[in-house]
Amino acid sequence: MNTGGRLIAGSHNRNEFVLINADESARIRSVEELSGQTCQICGDEIELSVDGESFVACNECAFPVCRPCYEYERREGNQSCPQCKTRYKRIKGSPRVEGDEEDDGIDDLDFEFDYSRSGLESETFSRRNSEFDLASAPPGSQIPLLTYGEEDVEISSDSHALIVSPSPGHIHRVHQPHFPDPAAHPRPMVPQKDLAVYGYGSVAWKDRMEEWKRKQNEKYQVVKHDGDSSLGDGDDADIPMMDEGRQPLSRKVPIKSSKINPYRMLIVLRLVILGLFFHYRILHPVNDAYALWLISVICEIWFAVSWVLDQFPKWYPIERETYLDRLSLRYEKEGKPSELAGVDVFVSTVDPMKEPPLITANTVLSILAVDYPVDRVACYVSDDGAAMLTFEALSETAEFARKWVPFCKKYTIEPRAPEWYFCHKMDYLKNKVHPAFVRERRAMKRDYEEFKVKINALVATAQKVPEEGWTMQDGTPWPGNNVRDHPGMIQVFLGNNGVRDVENNELPRLVYVSREKRPGFDHHKKAGAMNSLIRVSGVLSNAPYLLNVDCDHYINNSKALREAMCFMMDPQSGKKICYVQFPQRFDGIDKSDRYSNRNVVFFDINMKGLDGLQGPIYVGTGCVFRRQALYGFDAPKKKKTKRMTCNCWPKWCLFCCGLRKNRKSKTTDKKKKNREASKQIHALENIEEGTKGTNDAAKSPEAAQLKLEKKFGQSPVFVASAGMENGGLARNASPASLLREAIQVISCGYEDKTEWGKEIGWIYGSVTEDILTGFKMHSHGWRSVYCTPKIPAFKGSAPINLSDRLHQVLRWALGSVEIFLSRHCPIWYGYGGGLKWLERLSYINSVVYPWTSIPLLVYCSLPAICLLTGKFIVPEISNYASILFMALFGSIAVTGILEMQWGKVGIDDWWRNEQFWVIGGVSAHLFALFQGLLKVLAGVETNFTVTSKAADDGEFSELYIFKWTSLLIPPTTLLIINVIGVIVGISDAISNGYDSWGPLFGRLFFAFWVILHLYPFLKGLLGKQDRMPTIILVWSILLASILTLLWVRVNPFVAKGGPILEICGLDCL
Repeated sequence: MNTGGRLIAGSHNRNEFVLINADESARIRSVEELSGQTCQICGDEIELSVDGESFVACNECAFPVCRPCYEYERREGNQSCPQCKTRYKRIKGSPRVEGDEEDDGIDDLDFEFDYSRSGLESETFSRRNSEFDLASAPPGSQIPLLTYGEEDVEISSDSHALIVSPSPGHIHRVHQPHFPDPAAHPRPMVPQKDLAVYGYGSVAWKDRMEEWKRKQNEKYQVVKHDGDSSLGDGDDADIPMMDEGRQPLSRKVPIKSSKINPYRMLIVLRLVILGLFFHYRILHPVNDAYALWLISVICEIWFAVSWVLDQFPKWYPIERETYLDRLSLRYEKEGKPSELAGVDVFVSTVDPMKEPPLITANTVLSILAVDYPVDRVACYVSDDGAAMLTFEALSETAEFARKWVPFCKKYTIEPRAPEWYFCHKMDYLKNKVHPAFVRERRAMKRDYEEFKVKINALVATAQKVPEEGWTMQDGTPWPGNNVRDHPGMIQVFLGNNGVRDVENNELPRLVYVSREKRPGFDHHKKAGAMNSLIRVSGVLSNAPYLLNVDCDHYINNSKALREAMCFMMDPQSGKKICYVQFPQRFDGIDKSDRYSNRNVVFFDINMKGLDGLQGPIYVGTGCVFRRQALYGFDAPKKKKTKRMTCNCWPKWCLFCCGLRKNRKSKTTDKKKKNREASKQIHALENIEEGTKGTNDAAKSPEAAQLKLEKKFGQSPVFVASAGMENGGLARNASPASLLREAIQVISCGYEDKTEWGKEIGWIYGSVTEDILTGFKMHSHGWRSVYCTPKIPAFKGSAPINLSDRLHQVLRWALGSVEIFLSRHCPIWYGYGGGLKWLERLSYINSVVYPWTSIPLLVYCSLPAICLLTGKFIVPEISNYASILFMALFGSIAVTGILEMQWGKVGIDDWWRNEQFWVIGGVSAHLFALFQGLLKVLAGVETNFTVTSKAADDGEFSELYIFKWTSLLIPPTTLLIINVIGVIVGISDAISNGYDSWGPLFGRLFFAFWVILHLYPFLKGLLGKQDRMPTIILVWSILLASILTLLWVRVNPFVAKGGPILEICGLDCL
């Protein structure tokens, strides 16, 4: 830059650049030349102060704002910096406003309360310039106004910017205002006053400022959800971050360093201790019990590997916060239709006798009453059992919803499932001010009780099925009389058919769906039903997002959908999110949670750890999906910015860098090839069957349509809807034609020779289709989010008695074994895609854990064997060995304590989880392993019968129901042999004297460790708590046995010196 003989001064840190005149004849060109900055609000240059320094409004971030905009923002705006939101401090020469500090250290009494001067500046602040030099300005130059560099045609010519006289210390504008007479110079208002200190601007500045703010609000208050998919977390340069509505909709809350750093250091320390422990164990075998020692070492190595698989995915735990108010500001503008995305909600049920219709009805009612625009919600109920009871119950539910939904929205009822709202013991008058609330609540409770009676009557009627089958009200036979052979059925109860609530408001759509079933077809259980719902909803509503819940999981927080949309619809990071998983919370569980039904450790520790990686795994319910992710599309790729190059490096350095670049490019090409090979969903050529056509035919629209039909099925309506990323339906489609198309997509042969269940939708091949489906999406580069609102989003019911709980765990473990033995096993599937290695470890752990049952069963048997044989798995312990053992157990305990701290989990929940890990490992996991091996390798299906033996009435009565099942045999056997081992060991020590007590303590500690972990199992076997407490019974048996042995050992009726034998003199021969 040509300095014109002037001195250059400035500061890089403060972004200042100043040119100082060398003599009076030198000219300072422009403020842009002086500081290189223009006002980011009005577009004018930043003026110089009296001292010759560039004006700085915010001392925190130095955001470029001119003095007039600064004055106006302090007087009329929010008095804070647009960039960093820091409150503006008063600067010398500025009038005081409300909220300024009393002691600001500025001696400026003349202008401190001069509000008239500030108002005059905002209206006529162009008069602050004294002269104009039109000859120095280039012709045709544009005038930077308040429109980001664009001249407003509505501004008259006399409102253009003025230019300061080029006298020393003054400023000169290079932009030429257009006056009719170029030779005419406006006269300064006060010639004797140096007006350069005021800055410069336009005559109609205030009016232009108000107009600009109005246009900005119109333009940016509601931002459409069409952001660039390449944006990553924290990148969104196109959206101005200037008010609350444009801020991010959510944020990550990292765990405090005071909690997470010691936790990570302890994990590393525990690894070191494990290495030293195995070094000692392997180098110090037990020669007289070599088999026991070898078995124990193998089991311990497996436990260490399992611990690594479970521990390291918890390395980056995070929490998240959502901002529902920002979501409303961004997508719900007052006076305009809501721009929130549509959500299709899926509810699945099979047998109404095992899944009561009243529970399903409450779930549906909570969905229909959710706090979300009614035209953006559609509820689809899948009846996979084709039961007329479910159909009639849903019909009654739709009728009751006409009263319940407006009542909930009028009085903001929480929760919005009537059964749980009316039965909860809470202050229902809290925050209620409407005088009619009590009267309407009583009436609504009476209506709900009548509704319950109708449902109960339907259930009672359905107990006995007529020989000719069920008939509908018009005499037509029910199409689902044969559960295994019936056509597809769809019934739209609410939405778009004229049915409104009692206040004449629109209701969300409610659709009953029962897919077609015919003999000879594999219907794939729940996964097949969910895929049918995807296709039906894609034809009838095609919302871009889906929510699936079990029939017994109602919406507990009416803003749950909004919580999910804070992640999905965030323009900065939402495009890469495939699903938002909510934790599962349960009602009706006893306070002690004897069998760890709440699973708090998994949902509050493990899932938060996964959220810091690539996201939590999908757990089967309470999950909001992106429809495009379920269709198998890859996640959008983030565009990498090109690296800056420099010519200042020597040639040899450039040569080395070139080699590195070539190597890296080759590696990248290889990874890209592998990634492309794994992207089966986009390689439509691989789906083609038969002969290949010519190149021209392959490029034709007919060939492309054929490929899509081979991928999605033979429905042109659904194929067209699959290509709509933001959802929506064809405008010319009639409801009748859509229903016919919906019947087609739920036919049992629709999925033949397509990618459904393989690459699209819920993935087939396991009873735990949830893990497999989430794994496939993560393998395509998507990430998921774990949302834990303060009020639980969903609540459900869980089996609380021992047998039902074990069978639930058995099903989960069986699904993991099936995935382990399939081609989708995370150990060898999905490499070259977008799955992160720590996320892969978590998926490996989720399919490997059933195999831990074998070493766990063996290891829990070792204490009894050691006590019965007098052997032990560890040699005589030295000081070094004792330190190692204490360090190992101490690290295990401290790791658990630190996890409880950052996961906010109580010690009771943590200990119950540890206990049930042993109980489930030696029972359900073991049976699942053998059942899975028989099913996959031999094709043999095995089932375990559950028989109810007893039942009681009262609170938590189900907890005390005893149901005999073969799953109870292994833990019962372990418990008995360890108790016997303790008795035998103590008796042997008593018999052999005090020298045998030392080695006994190690064996007793080992045995008591097993007994304590199996204690809840023993409690479940003994029954209800109002009888003799379990712990008293156990200790009574142990103490009685020990006292008996002591009695035998002491034998007080025998003299200490032994019996005295005297010759009686009688000859007994």
